[in-house]
Amino acid sequence: MAEPVPHWPGRMIGPVHVRSTPKGAAEQAVFVHGLAGSATNWTDLMEELRDEVTGHAIDLPGAGFSPEPADGDYSVAAHATAVIGLLERIGPAHLFGNSLGGAISVRVAATRPDLVRSLTLISPALPDLLPRYGPVRVAAAATPRLGEWVADRLRLVPAEQRINASFSMVWANARAVHPVRLRDAVEELRRRDSVPHAAAAMIGSARGIVAEYFRRGEDNLWRQAEQVQAATLIIHGRHDRLVRPAMAAKAARSFRQVRLVLLPRAGHVAMMELPQVVAIEARRLISETRLGNAPLPG
Repeated sequence: MAEPVPHWPGRMIGPVHVRSTPKGAAEQAVFVHGLAGSATNWTDLMEELRDEVTGHAIDLPGAGFSPEPADGDYSVAAHATAVIGLLERIGPAHLFGNSLGGAISVRVAATRPDLVRSLTLISPALPDLLPRYGPVRVAAAATPRLGEWVADRLRLVPAEQRINASFSMVWANARAVHPVRLRDAVEELRRRDSVPHAAAAMIGSARGIVAEYFRRGEDNLWRQAEQVQAATLIIHGRHDRLVRPAMAAKAARSFRQVRLVLLPRAGHVAMMELPQVVAIEARRLISETRLGNAPLPG
């Protein structure tokens, strides 16, 4: 098994920490991680796409190496504002989002179409009336007082055990995780355990995505999806235990220009599980965007 590339070096860009590939390709891409994730979730996909885009993976406020937001706001809207701030600094880019990051990316693309050249969503956490076991656990963690109690109890569990449980949930086959990536994740979790705001960021972000499931009106994420102008690629894993792949049918009705891909050997984090395959699909979208392809009239 080949050694994976090291995680890209990071730096502060405004109020957030960002890991970037060396500047090469003229076009840029921004990558937004999911709940309890960080910029390092995108390392392998960013490597695959280096010939197409200069990549920038954000640590959302309070996650990874980003500091907690001054106002303590971890809502989807607040996270979207942070992503927009990054895009305003670097310029329009191809936008990628996974899980919670997918929900954030939909809001960014809907509200700032001038900054989004294309949109790639991997298992996006869009509202589902039939949530799976994983989202139910997220809702429990987001419950006032219960969430804090759960976070305190989890800190007593060894980092290796927590990482193995997490990978078993989000990967289709946790045995396929490279030992280096497993070691990286354990080391990162140990570091996060020492960060004072880590629990508040996790619980606040969980509450933020749960709130979106009950939002009505124009700010509902499915209504926002209808406003997205950018060509969109949505990738689901057949073995996703958190987001139902069947939600692709609703996405097909909601997004204006969308292509749906179901990966039979992937779970919830296809960009980590099958980065080469995801890169093939993303490269196609980027190329079509560059050429200015448009859907045929119905």
